[in-house]
Amino acid sequence: MQFTEKLILDKEIKDSFQIKKLNNTVFDGGNLVSVVNNRIFIIHEGTGNVMIDENHFEINDQEIILISKAQVFSFSNETKLSGFEIIFGNCFWEKTPASASNCKQLLFNDAALHQKMLLQEKDFSELNPVCEMMFDEFSAEDYPNKLDAMAAYLKILMIKLANLAPSFHDGIDDFDNQTYRKFLELVSSEYIEMHDVQYYADRLSVTPRKLSDISKKKTGKGAKEIIAGQIVAESKRNLQFTTKTIKEIAYGLSFSTPEQFSHFFKKYTQISPLDYRKIFVNIGR
Repeated sequence: MQFTEKLILDKEIKDSFQIKKLNNTVFDGGNLVSVVNNRIFIIHEGTGNVMIDENHFEINDQEIILISKAQVFSFSNETKLSGFEIIFGNCFWEKTPASASNCKQLLFNDAALHQKMLLQEKDFSELNPVCEMMFDEFSAEDYPNKLDAMAAYLKILMIKLANLAPSFHDGIDDFDNQTYRKFLELVSSEYIEMHDVQYYADRLSVTPRKLSDISKKKTGKGAKEIIAGQIVAESKRNLQFTTKTIKEIAYGLSFSTPEQFSHFFKKYTQISPLDYRKIFVNIGR
Protein backbone atom coordinates (compact mmCIF):
# COMPACT_ATOMS: atom_id res chain seq x y z
CA MET A 1 0.00 0.00 0.00
CA GLN A 2 1.65 3.23 -1.10
CA PHE A 3 0.50 6.74 -0.26
CA THR A 4 2.02 9.51 -2.34
CA GLU A 5 -0.48 12.24 -1.45
CA LYS A 6 -1.14 14.15 1.76
CA LEU A 7 -3.12 12.04 4.20
CA ILE A 8 -5.87 13.77 6.18
CA LEU A 9 -8.21 12.52 8.88
CA ASP A 10 -11.93 12.55 8.13
CA LYS A 11 -13.80 15.47 9.71
CA GLU A 12 -16.05 14.91 12.71
CA ILE A 13 -19.74 15.46 11.96
CA LYS A 14 -22.63 16.48 14.20
CA ASP A 15 -24.57 13.52 15.64
CA SER A 16 -22.39 11.16 13.56
CA PHE A 17 -24.67 11.59 10.56
CA GLN A 18 -24.67 13.72 7.43
CA ILE A 19 -26.24 13.60 3.99
CA LYS A 20 -25.16 15.84 1.14
CA LYS A 21 -26.86 16.39 -2.18
CA LEU A 22 -24.27 16.47 -4.97
CA ASN A 23 -25.05 18.50 -8.09
CA ASN A 24 -22.14 18.27 -10.53
CA THR A 25 -19.91 18.62 -7.48
CA VAL A 26 -16.22 18.68 -8.41
CA PHE A 27 -13.74 16.85 -6.17
CA ASP A 28 -10.11 17.89 -6.52
CA GLY A 29 -7.52 15.17 -6.03
CA GLY A 30 -4.42 15.54 -3.89
CA ASN A 31 -5.63 14.31 -0.50
CA LEU A 32 -6.10 10.81 0.84
CA VAL A 33 -8.89 10.73 3.42
CA SER A 34 -8.63 8.33 6.35
CA VAL A 35 -12.27 7.42 6.95
CA VAL A 36 -13.70 7.76 10.46
CA ASN A 37 -17.34 7.12 9.50
CA ASN A 38 -18.95 4.84 6.92
CA ARG A 39 -19.76 6.44 3.56
CA ILE A 40 -22.27 5.70 0.83
CA PHE A 41 -22.05 7.51 -2.50
CA ILE A 42 -25.25 7.09 -4.51
CA ILE A 43 -24.18 8.34 -7.91
CA HIS A 44 -26.75 9.49 -10.45
CA GLU A 45 -24.13 10.83 -12.85
CA GLY A 46 -20.38 10.72 -12.43
CA THR A 47 -17.01 10.99 -14.15
CA GLY A 48 -13.51 10.42 -12.82
CA ASN A 49 -11.85 7.80 -10.65
CA VAL A 50 -11.63 6.89 -6.98
CA MET A 51 -8.86 5.05 -5.15
CA ILE A 52 -9.97 3.04 -2.11
CA ASP A 53 -7.06 1.55 -0.18
CA GLU A 54 -4.83 0.25 -3.00
CA ASN A 55 -7.66 -0.32 -5.50
CA HIS A 56 -8.65 2.05 -8.32
CA PHE A 57 -12.20 2.29 -9.67
CA GLU A 58 -13.64 4.19 -12.61
CA ILE A 59 -16.76 6.15 -11.69
CA ASN A 60 -19.86 5.61 -13.82
CA ASP A 61 -23.48 6.77 -13.89
CA GLN A 62 -26.05 5.04 -11.69
CA GLU A 63 -23.89 3.15 -9.23
CA ILE A 64 -23.14 2.84 -5.54
CA ILE A 65 -19.73 3.27 -3.92
CA LEU A 66 -19.30 2.06 -0.32
CA ILE A 67 -16.39 3.11 1.90
CA SER A 68 -16.14 1.80 5.46
CA LYS A 69 -14.42 3.08 8.57
CA ALA A 70 -10.61 2.66 8.50
CA GLN A 71 -10.42 2.61 4.71
CA VAL A 72 -8.50 5.33 2.87
CA PHE A 73 -9.80 6.97 -0.30
CA SER A 74 -9.03 9.72 -2.78
CA PHE A 75 -10.75 11.05 -5.88
CA SER A 76 -8.82 11.85 -9.03
CA ASN A 77 -8.54 15.48 -10.14
CA GLU A 78 -11.73 16.95 -11.59
CA THR A 79 -13.92 14.04 -10.49
CA LYS A 80 -17.53 15.20 -10.87
CA LEU A 81 -20.51 13.65 -9.08
CA SER A 82 -24.26 14.17 -8.95
CA GLY A 83 -26.34 12.26 -6.43
CA PHE A 84 -25.99 11.83 -2.67
CA GLU A 85 -23.18 11.31 -0.16
CA ILE A 86 -24.32 9.72 3.11
CA ILE A 87 -21.95 9.58 6.09
CA PHE A 88 -22.77 7.78 9.32
CA GLY A 89 -20.94 6.51 12.38
CA ASN A 90 -21.62 3.42 14.43
CA CYS A 91 -23.14 5.44 17.28
CA PHE A 92 -25.75 6.81 14.86
CA TRP A 93 -26.35 3.36 13.39
CA GLU A 94 -27.28 2.11 16.86
CA LYS A 95 -30.46 4.18 16.55
CA THR A 96 -31.68 2.00 13.69
CA PRO A 97 -33.87 -1.04 14.49
CA ALA A 98 -31.90 -4.23 15.03
CA SER A 99 -33.56 -5.92 12.07
CA ALA A 100 -31.32 -3.96 9.70
CA SER A 101 -28.03 -4.94 11.35
CA ASN A 102 -27.44 -7.99 9.13
CA CYS A 103 -27.67 -5.72 6.09
CA LYS A 104 -25.00 -3.38 7.46
CA GLN A 105 -22.78 -6.34 8.33
CA LEU A 106 -23.07 -7.70 4.81
CA LEU A 107 -22.17 -4.37 3.20
CA PHE A 108 -19.58 -2.88 5.55
CA ASN A 109 -17.88 -5.63 7.56
CA ASP A 110 -15.77 -6.45 4.52
CA ALA A 111 -16.55 -3.45 2.31
CA ALA A 112 -14.09 -4.56 -0.38
CA LEU A 113 -16.61 -7.24 -1.37
CA HIS A 114 -19.25 -4.63 -2.20
CA GLN A 115 -17.14 -1.52 -2.85
CA LYS A 116 -18.88 -0.70 -6.14
CA MET A 117 -22.34 -1.79 -7.27
CA LEU A 118 -24.16 -0.88 -10.47
CA LEU A 119 -27.78 0.25 -10.28
CA GLN A 120 -30.52 -0.83 -12.63
CA GLU A 121 -33.19 1.72 -13.53
CA LYS A 122 -35.65 0.04 -11.14
CA ASP A 123 -33.09 0.19 -8.31
CA PHE A 124 -32.46 3.87 -8.94
CA SER A 125 -36.18 4.71 -8.94
CA GLU A 126 -36.58 2.99 -5.55
CA LEU A 127 -33.51 4.46 -3.85
CA ASN A 128 -33.79 8.06 -4.98
CA PRO A 129 -37.06 8.91 -3.13
CA VAL A 130 -35.61 7.48 0.10
CA CYS A 131 -32.52 9.67 -0.30
CA GLU A 132 -34.64 12.74 -1.07
CA MET A 133 -36.77 12.22 2.04
CA MET A 134 -33.68 11.63 4.16
CA PHE A 135 -32.09 14.81 2.82
CA ASP A 136 -35.24 16.86 3.48
CA GLU A 137 -35.38 15.49 7.03
CA PHE A 138 -31.71 16.28 7.61
CA SER A 139 -32.13 19.83 6.25
CA ALA A 140 -35.19 20.61 8.39
CA GLU A 141 -34.99 22.38 11.74
CA ASP A 142 -34.24 20.19 14.74
CA TYR A 143 -37.15 18.67 16.62
CA PRO A 144 -37.57 15.84 19.15
CA ASN A 145 -36.85 12.41 17.62
CA LYS A 146 -35.44 13.88 14.40
CA LEU A 147 -32.41 11.59 14.62
CA ASP A 148 -34.68 8.57 15.05
CA ALA A 149 -36.57 9.53 11.89
CA MET A 150 -33.34 9.80 9.88
CA ALA A 151 -32.15 6.49 11.31
CA ALA A 152 -35.37 4.88 10.08
CA TYR A 153 -34.68 6.17 6.56
CA LEU A 154 -31.11 4.85 6.81
CA LYS A 155 -32.49 1.44 7.79
CA ILE A 156 -34.70 1.37 4.69
CA LEU A 157 -31.78 2.43 2.50
CA MET A 158 -29.46 -0.22 3.97
CA ILE A 159 -32.00 -2.99 3.45
CA LYS A 160 -32.48 -1.99 -0.19
CA LEU A 161 -28.71 -1.73 -0.77
CA ALA A 162 -28.11 -5.15 0.79
CA ASN A 163 -30.58 -6.65 -1.65
CA LEU A 164 -28.55 -5.16 -4.50
CA ALA A 165 -25.32 -6.77 -3.29
CA PRO A 166 -23.88 -9.42 -5.64
CA SER A 167 -24.23 -12.12 -2.99
CA PHE A 168 -28.01 -11.65 -3.07
CA HIS A 169 -28.44 -11.98 -6.82
CA ASP A 170 -28.69 -15.74 -7.21
CA GLY A 171 -31.86 -16.73 -5.40
CA ILE A 172 -32.16 -15.15 -2.00
CA ASP A 173 -33.58 -18.26 -0.33
CA ASP A 174 -31.47 -21.01 -1.89
CA PHE A 175 -29.20 -23.14 0.31
CA ASP A 176 -25.94 -21.48 -0.75
CA ASN A 177 -27.28 -18.00 -0.11
CA GLN A 178 -28.66 -18.90 3.29
CA THR A 179 -25.38 -20.57 4.22
CA TYR A 180 -23.35 -17.60 3.02
CA ARG A 181 -25.48 -15.09 4.95
CA LYS A 182 -25.26 -17.19 8.13
CA PHE A 183 -21.50 -17.45 7.60
CA LEU A 184 -21.18 -13.65 7.42
CA GLU A 185 -23.28 -13.27 10.57
CA LEU A 186 -21.10 -15.77 12.43
CA VAL A 187 -17.87 -14.17 11.25
CA SER A 188 -19.05 -10.69 12.23
CA SER A 189 -19.76 -11.83 15.80
CA GLU A 190 -16.96 -14.35 16.38
CA TYR A 191 -13.96 -13.39 14.21
CA ILE A 192 -12.04 -11.93 17.15
CA GLU A 193 -11.71 -15.34 18.79
CA MET A 194 -12.29 -17.74 15.90
CA HIS A 195 -10.06 -17.56 12.80
CA ASP A 196 -10.38 -21.14 11.55
CA VAL A 197 -12.58 -22.06 8.57
CA GLN A 198 -13.21 -25.47 10.14
CA TYR A 199 -14.98 -23.85 13.11
CA TYR A 200 -17.45 -21.96 10.91
CA ALA A 201 -18.00 -24.97 8.65
CA ASP A 202 -18.87 -27.11 11.68
CA ARG A 203 -21.31 -24.48 12.94
CA LEU A 204 -23.01 -24.43 9.53
CA SER A 205 -22.97 -28.22 9.08
CA VAL A 206 -20.97 -28.12 5.86
CA THR A 207 -17.40 -29.09 4.97
CA PRO A 208 -14.71 -26.40 4.86
CA ARG A 209 -14.37 -26.98 1.12
CA LYS A 210 -18.11 -26.51 0.60
CA LEU A 211 -18.05 -23.29 2.62
CA SER A 212 -15.13 -21.95 0.57
CA ASP A 213 -16.86 -22.94 -2.67
CA ILE A 214 -20.00 -21.05 -1.61
CA SER A 215 -17.94 -17.99 -0.64
CA LYS A 216 -16.09 -18.00 -3.95
CA LYS A 217 -19.34 -18.34 -5.85
CA LYS A 218 -20.82 -15.33 -4.04
CA THR A 219 -17.79 -13.04 -3.82
CA GLY A 220 -14.79 -14.48 -5.64
CA LYS A 221 -13.05 -14.94 -2.27
CA GLY A 222 -12.68 -18.12 -0.24
CA ALA A 223 -13.93 -18.51 3.34
CA LYS A 224 -10.42 -17.98 4.72
CA GLU A 225 -10.16 -14.66 2.88
CA ILE A 226 -13.56 -13.54 4.20
CA ILE A 227 -12.45 -14.19 7.78
CA ALA A 228 -9.09 -12.54 7.14
CA GLY A 229 -10.78 -9.47 5.66
CA GLN A 230 -12.74 -8.96 8.85
CA ILE A 231 -9.63 -9.35 11.02
CA VAL A 232 -7.63 -6.96 8.82
CA ALA A 233 -10.40 -4.34 8.96
CA GLU A 234 -10.51 -4.53 12.76
CA SER A 235 -6.71 -4.40 12.89
CA LYS A 236 -6.71 -1.21 10.82
CA ARG A 237 -9.33 0.38 13.07
CA ASN A 238 -7.20 -0.41 16.12
CA LEU A 239 -4.02 0.87 14.51
CA GLN A 240 -5.64 4.11 13.33
CA PHE A 241 -8.03 5.02 16.10
CA THR A 242 -6.57 3.58 19.34
CA THR A 243 -3.30 3.84 21.23
CA LYS A 244 -3.09 0.09 21.84
CA THR A 245 0.34 -1.44 21.35
CA ILE A 246 0.91 -4.00 18.59
CA LYS A 247 1.14 -6.61 21.33
CA GLU A 248 -2.23 -5.58 22.80
CA ILE A 249 -3.88 -5.62 19.38
CA ALA A 250 -2.40 -9.04 18.59
CA TYR A 251 -3.63 -10.64 21.80
CA GLY A 252 -6.96 -8.80 21.55
CA LEU A 253 -7.51 -10.47 18.18
CA SER A 254 -6.53 -13.91 19.55
CA PHE A 255 -3.13 -14.24 17.89
CA SER A 256 -0.63 -16.36 19.82
CA THR A 257 2.19 -13.84 19.47
CA PRO A 258 2.70 -10.29 18.15
CA GLU A 259 4.97 -11.80 15.49
CA GLN A 260 2.17 -14.05 14.25
CA PHE A 261 -0.14 -11.04 14.02
CA SER A 262 2.46 -8.96 12.18
CA HIS A 263 3.06 -11.75 9.67
CA PHE A 264 -0.68 -12.11 9.10
CA PHE A 265 -1.23 -8.37 8.67
CA LYS A 266 1.65 -7.96 6.24
CA LYS A 267 0.48 -10.97 4.21
CA TYR A 268 -2.85 -9.29 3.50
CA THR A 269 -1.80 -5.62 3.32
CA GLN A 270 1.84 -5.75 2.12
CA ILE A 271 2.83 -3.50 5.01
CA SER A 272 3.70 -4.16 8.66
CA PRO A 273 1.32 -3.04 11.44
CA LEU A 274 3.95 -0.64 12.77
CA ASP A 275 4.54 0.97 9.37
CA TYR A 276 0.79 1.17 8.77
CA ARG A 277 0.34 3.04 12.05
CA LYS A 278 3.22 5.42 11.24
CA ILE A 279 1.27 6.60 8.19
CA PHE A 280 -1.35 8.10 10.53
CA VAL A 281 0.89 9.50 13.30
CA ASN A 282 1.36 12.90 11.72
CA ILE A 283 -2.10 13.35 10.22
CA GLY A 284 -3.07 17.00 10.36
CA ARG A 285 0.36 18.24 11.46
